[in-house]
Parts: sequence; C-alpha cells; structure tokens
Amino acid sequence: MELGATIRAVKSRRVLLGDVIQPAVIYVRDGKIQSVRPGSALSADEESCEVWDVGDRVVMPGLVDSHVHVNEPGRTSWEGFWTATRAAAAGGVTTIVDMPLNSIPPTTTLGNLDEKMCVAEGQCFVDTAFWGGVIPGNQLELRPMIWAGVAGFKCFLIHSGVDEFPHVVDADLHAAMQQLQGTGSVLLFHAEKEVPETIEESGDPCEYSTFLRSRKDVMEVEAIRTVTQLCLQYRVRCHIVHLSSAEPLALIRGARAAGAPLTVETTHHYLTLSSEDIPPRATQFKCCPPIRSQANQEQLWAALKAGDIDMVVSDHSPCTPELKNLDTGDFSQAWGGISSLQFGLSLFWTSASGRGFQLSDATRLLSRNTAQLCCLDDRKGSLAPGYDADLVIWDPEREFVVQEGNIHHKNKVTPYLGGTLRGLVHATLVRGQLVYREGSFCLKPLGKHLLVSPRQPQTPKL
Repeated sequence: MELGATIRAVKSRRVLLGDVIQPAVIYVRDGKIQSVRPGSALSADEESCEVWDVGDRVVMPGLVDSHVHVNEPGRTSWEGFWTATRAAAAGGVTTIVDMPLNSIPPTTTLGNLDEKMCVAEGQCFVDTAFWGGVIPGNQLELRPMIWAGVAGFKCFLIHSGVDEFPHVVDADLHAAMQQLQGTGSVLLFHAEKEVPETIEESGDPCEYSTFLRSRKDVMEVEAIRTVTQLCLQYRVRCHIVHLSSAEPLALIRGARAAGAPLTVETTHHYLTLSSEDIPPRATQFKCCPPIRSQANQEQLWAALKAGDIDMVVSDHSPCTPELKNLDTGDFSQAWGGISSLQFGLSLFWTSASGRGFQLSDATRLLSRNTAQLCCLDDRKGSLAPGYDADLVIWDPEREFVVQEGNIHHKNKVTPYLGGTLRGLVHATLVRGQLVYREGSFCLKPLGKHLLVSPRQPQTPKL
C-alpha cells in the first residue's frame, strides 16, 4: 500500500474486537469504519474491494494521547506540529490533544486559540484537538473557547515553568469553576502545591535524590485535597494530570465514593522509570512531578489495574538539549519534561505485558478512556462502525532499540535512548489514510483539527 493512500479494507489474523483477539476484516468508507467482519472470508460483493492483508500483525484502535506539549507557536526550537505529529504517527498515535502552555502566546484566550489553530493548519500528520488554559483573570474567556471547540482547560497550582502561564490561587479557581458549571467541560489540574514541608533541602544539585527531596509527595497530596473539594462543591468534571505519587490515591477513592466527577491519569515515565536507577547528572530524567521510587511505581501499577487510575498518557514535554543542562548535569536548573510521544505504546506494553495486562487494557487505557476525557469517544478510540478509521498495526512481540535515527520528535533528548522496548509499530492509519509505514511518512500531512462539543455526565463513565 502506498503512503497517503486511502485503504478500503484491512485484514488480519489478530484484530482486537472488544476483549478478544480474532481474525477479522475492517471495511472503511469515507474515512469511517463501515463494518467489522469477524473471520477471514470475504463475501461475494466484497471480493472486488482491495484488501490489505497484514498477516499476524495486531490491529487496534489508534492511540489518543490527551497530554502533549507541541510548543508552537513561539517555541518551535523545542518542538512543533510537524515533528510532534510525525512522532505520534510513528508510535500509532492517531489523535493528540495539545496543551495550552509552552507556546507563545499560550492558549488562554479565544484570539490565542485562533492563532494556534492557524499555525497548526496543514502541519499535522494526525488529528489534533486543543486544550485551553485557566490563568488568573481569564475566566470570561472560558465559555467563548468552549463554544470554539476546545477539549477543556488546564491550570497549575504551582509555578508552571513559564512566566506567560501563571498558576492560579483559590479565588481564580472559584471564578473558573463558576464559568464551567453546566457546560460539560473539564478542568485539568497540575496537582502540586507549595507547602511548608517542601522547603528545598541542601545537597548536590547533580544528584537526583536532591531534586526528589525538593518535590515531596505531600505536594501532590495537598493539591489533590484542594481539587477533590472543588470537584465536590461545583460538580464540574475535574481531572488530575500526570499523577506520580501513590499517596493521594486514598483521597481520590474517597472523593469518587462521594460522587465527585473526577478522573486521573499517570504517564509512561512514572510506570517505567524509578528514582533508584537515575544516575548523577542524568538530567534527561527530570520531570515535574518527579519520578519516584520503585515501590511507589508498583503501587501505581496496582492502582491502574484496580481502576483508581483511568488512563496513561505521554506528557510529551520536549525542549532543546541546552535547556536540559546536559553539560552541567544540574537538576535544579534543567527543564522538567520528558519526550516519549512516539514510544508510548511500546513503553506501556514492555512493562504491562509482564504484569498480567492484556491488549484490551492497552486500548482501554491509551485510546478509549483518553478519548472519553476530551469528549471524542463518539468518533475516536474504538473499532466499531461509525467511528473514524484510525488504526495502529503493530507487532507486540517484536523488540527494538531506541536510537537517535529512529526518533522523530525534533530534539532527540530522552531517557529511553539506548533502551530496548517491546512492541513495534508497523503502520498507522488516520481516517482510513495510510500516514506512516515502517519508518516512512505520507508526503502531505493529512491530519485535521478536532472541535469538541462537551457533554455533561453526572458521574464519571470511566
């Protein structure tokens, strides 16, 4: 099949239908899944349709990565839509949702949203939706951005890392919540707060343990306490991004039991990396909240299996090598963010497959639930008639080594460089069009902007 071609039908001996892997043929019409026929036989009227037989490769819904920092406009030396969405396609990600900060201007007004969408036009190899941002004083911008199609909003309870996206205080949160009531939209929280116990301790800034002591678990606990109270008070959908600590899980369970419409994500780096294994000066491992202990990581995996954590995302947050302070190895001065957009499926499967997770769990946690978070689950994240024909075709058993030559995001700084991962993406289809195959991309970006119509569930469906 040629890159950029519209695929009419895909056949495999391993198609994930619900919780079952079985032979099937997926038929596509006008970018949508027309039908899914279990078995490998074609009916008489379908034999004339060109069928792409991918053999034993697994066919699943494309991933929906709802936490991606593209950084364009304004910081395109860090990343941009062209490179980010190519990396996404190479990893079987067929939809990304762009975060509102690290671009200049940030997506905190209707005008800034329009500017970002104009810049992204014609640059996206996969479909792209957009988060708006909540900052002090912009509460009257929220509803116009909802009407314009943002997936929801994000705020910080601590310094965001960039001055043009200031963090909010209690008064800002109450003003935003009042605007969001009744809209069906969702507010995402970077859930860390400064508390007296987190005064930075002295130590060698080139040792990871020094940085870890400066971002203690209590920062997440106290922030999530604030979030749960707001969620219960206003009954506005709330979402905790990149949970790193297992300590707030009891708070989360309690709030949900009380009826809070609250969802939670964690990331591939918290499920893959542990603080004990981070060497001195290895600033490519720095992110906020920080990577914690192996024991904490196992608790996150248990919470994922129990349903206390709803989804897994990349939190792809790239920067230039200079901002990572790779030359000095000073964690205190390095940018906090990890690049992993391309490798999310493989990272998850490398660790999850040995812990009793199934391929159906990968689809649920990396596609269906992330689509539901941003109200895209009526068209993304499932292999069913009427859904967009977004497919990832991959080999879960095949291993590969992460090398600079096979990394497609702009800057090749990542803690996974040189590592061996399990699960290699062979091809990616977006709305039935072949955008990626075995290291090559379609010549023309085929992704679209996704505008979201929020819904108002009374309780979380996840």
